[in-house]
Amino acid sequence: MASNHGPKARVQRRFGEVLVPRPKYAKILEKRPYPPGDHGKDKQFRSGRRSNFGLQLNEKQKLAFIFNVREGQMRRYFVKARQQPGNTGTNLLTLLERRLDNVIYRAGFAATIWAARQMVVHGHVTVNGGRLDIPSYLVEIGDEVSIADKMRQNVHVVEALDSTGSVPDFYSMDKTQFRIRLDRLPERKELPIPVDEQLIVEYYTRLT
Repeated sequence: MASNHGPKARVQRRFGEVLVPRPKYAKILEKRPYPPGDHGKDKQFRSGRRSNFGLQLNEKQKLAFIFNVREGQMRRYFVKARQQPGNTGTNLLTLLERRLDNVIYRAGFAATIWAARQMVVHGHVTVNGGRLDIPSYLVEIGDEVSIADKMRQNVHVVEALDSTGSVPDFYSMDKTQFRIRLDRLPERKELPIPVDEQLIVEYYTRLT
């Protein structure tokens, strides 16, 4: 599945939110506090003007951008989330959180989800000691994810790891061994994902 390599700042300005916590994006809305495009200055970041469908679509697109997944994948995750017991929206976020590229990003081995995906695809990631190059692989409880020895001195990895704070409580992190483990499934309040997942559930429900 292809990755989104488009302009990240432009997308975030369209949403009116900084969704990628990197220094170079921190002030994009301060510099240009309006949507991108020729008529951006004539518009405002006000969701009140949108229809219910527009709000639902916006939240779905935000989630897809945050996790760097395409529409086909997102639909499949929704179907799987709906089949699981519990809240469908929380199930959807938990599935996305368990993606291998996202776990690499959460660990701080990569500065962005896009860099994390590249690291996985290039074969620099191991799961339980075996190399795995599938970004969409769903990490299971107890799985130990680490990066290959040759990448542990990589300047980008070192810089990313140094600038990363603590991982969420449902992970165990060993920075000295460049290893992260999923200890349990998270609760919604533990997922640092700035979306209204109920709107996303409503979006896909009306399409089925």
